[in-house]
Amino acid sequence: MAQPAITSPHAESKRPFLTEQRRSRITAYTFISPFFILFSIFGLYPIFFTIYLSFFKWDALGPMKYVGLKNYDLVTSDPTFWISFTNTLIMGLMGTVPQILLALLVAVLLNSGMTKFKKTFRILYFMPNITSIVAVTLVFSTLFGNNGMINWLLNSLGLDSMAFNSGWWGVKIAISTMVMWRWMGYNAIIFLSGLQSIPTDLYEAARIDGANRRQQLTFITLPLLKPFIIFVTLLSTIGALQLFTEPYVFLGQSGTGSTRQEGITMVTYLYSEAFRNGFFGTAAATAVLLFLVTIIFSVLNMLVSNRLGGDTGGGKA
Repeated sequence: MAQPAITSPHAESKRPFLTEQRRSRITAYTFISPFFILFSIFGLYPIFFTIYLSFFKWDALGPMKYVGLKNYDLVTSDPTFWISFTNTLIMGLMGTVPQILLALLVAVLLNSGMTKFKKTFRILYFMPNITSIVAVTLVFSTLFGNNGMINWLLNSLGLDSMAFNSGWWGVKIAISTMVMWRWMGYNAIIFLSGLQSIPTDLYEAARIDGANRRQQLTFITLPLLKPFIIFVTLLSTIGALQLFTEPYVFLGQSGTGSTRQEGITMVTYLYSEAFRNGFFGTAAATAVLLFLVTIIFSVLNMLVSNRLGGDTGGGKA
């Protein structure tokens, strides 16, 4: 009688290491690995190195010397830093608040009418966003010059000329106008996409119930646009705190033009500390403080937006 073949239990449980599921996972991770590698090199490493560098004195050439919190003390005790902080907030408010309101108005107008030229207006409003910032700043430098078109227009209206390139408020108005002109169309496109995602049935039902345009805007449009408003406000706030190219080019790149007190921002202060004065430690400390300020204002923006959004949606039409 033939005996059955005895097989080892280890032989039965032995499976290939690269199964189909593992092979597909390895393939997926291989395709997405370049992003994580580049992000680690150019994103995470600079962040941690900046925090590390903020505790050292370094001129980018010699050895690093540990100084503890001295860099933070030097930055916070420098009056120029607080001037740059104040300028950043003022120009941020002057450039961001009107920009968002105008972008929302433009989006509402594009969504309600002008259907024949809607695509053309979208392109026109988005064009400033893809235009070189340096080129835009140079054009605005001419417009806001002492003998520029803006002063000519003011004189034509019987008003006095304004020192847009040297006055305390003139510089802020010119730079804020550049920021507003550049980003208004971009935000309008975002708002327009949000408006087009709102079902038209809601407006039809509101009209049947007797709601006018203002009530439709207050109780339908704005509450449903809340996620888009929060997104735009957050991006605009972060961009305002990182303002650099406009004041840097508008006030002059060479010498100390871009660090003049009427137009210096936190990023131009950081740049000056690092690449003009050679104080990379205090520049890193400034970057860390700017990062903390950005987080604080981003959280405040979200809290305020949520509060206003809740209040807006709580009434009845």
